[in-house]
Amino acid sequence: MSFVDIYKELDLTALQLALHSATTRDVERALQHPRGNLHALMVLLSPAATPYLEQMAQQAKAITLQRFGHNIQLFAPMYLSNLCANECDYCGFTLSNKIKRKVLSTQEIAQEINILKDRGFDSLLLVTGEHESKVGIDYFAQVLPQCKSQFSHVSIEVQPLQTEQYKQLVGLGLDGVLLYQETYHPVTYAKHHTRGKKSDFLYRLDSPDRVAQGNVDKIGLGVLLGLDDWRVDALLMGHHLAYLENRYWRSKYSISLPRLRPCTGGIEAKMPISDTGLVQLVCAFRLFSETLEISLSTRETKQFRNNLMPLGITHMSAGSSTAPGGYGKPADQLEQFDISDERSVREVAETIKNNGYTPVYKDWQGDWIAT
Repeated sequence: MSFVDIYKELDLTALQLALHSATTRDVERALQHPRGNLHALMVLLSPAATPYLEQMAQQAKAITLQRFGHNIQLFAPMYLSNLCANECDYCGFTLSNKIKRKVLSTQEIAQEINILKDRGFDSLLLVTGEHESKVGIDYFAQVLPQCKSQFSHVSIEVQPLQTEQYKQLVGLGLDGVLLYQETYHPVTYAKHHTRGKKSDFLYRLDSPDRVAQGNVDKIGLGVLLGLDDWRVDALLMGHHLAYLENRYWRSKYSISLPRLRPCTGGIEAKMPISDTGLVQLVCAFRLFSETLEISLSTRETKQFRNNLMPLGITHMSAGSSTAPGGYGKPADQLEQFDISDERSVREVAETIKNNGYTPVYKDWQGDWIAT
């Protein structure tokens, strides 16, 4: 059994209708007992909950402070390659885009590491396009120990792997895996993923189960907001999250909430999500899960990131590059998508402090584990 079996039993049309039919009375009830309650999550994601956003925000802020304190974890993405064998029309790395392709060597990775370490980072996210033959398990097994020797926490955002391969990487120091479904609407998914292994909707949907079975400590879910009805996509991600938390309770979980951004050859959002909508989404998930880590990337503007920070965000990237080798040699033509918040790490850290929070560069040390 996997989440695929759960998903096949869900009636997406009925869920969408129920979500958009929620009433103010439903919202008031949901606010009383939101934790772990999928019906409450649906209601808090509904249009009916919009007038209650201030109350949701206050509750979300209080819960986040109680669980995470005044701390914001800073991390950096390191793009290792923009090679990709998939056709995804919203991504700058898609196979048909005529862009320069690159795979970082160990020497180039060392240069990127030195820059990020000088900026204070100790939490690293390794990102690639999906290209199994040239950027696959052998490459990951080579570069992961190099990165882990310099960073306390290393996660990956790459193509789905097999369970045994995840176990292999965990043995080499892997701490987390981010694996986004992009959209839980199968028809929409097929429209945007037309070639390559990523076009297999159910294989993608089944992948977080393999991650968990590979004994990965942290698992990240996400949807690309704008591909379809963001409220329904978020709700289905909530179902996925609840299933994983209940079955694989030894792992911890995070979500990322990226909005569709401009990229080379990319598309416009079918159903854009406003700033208000994204605030609602963050607050709804914080009320649903007190322990969930919620990440906010540099896709968003600095003003919006500053305002959203107290309402449930626990992790933020800073000074990011979305191109392989982009920290040492910036190259716009290699990027996956456009950055909106171009502040330096120092500037982001200062803003966090000015908002009464502590920028955390390191919150994990293997020696702290009791033996």
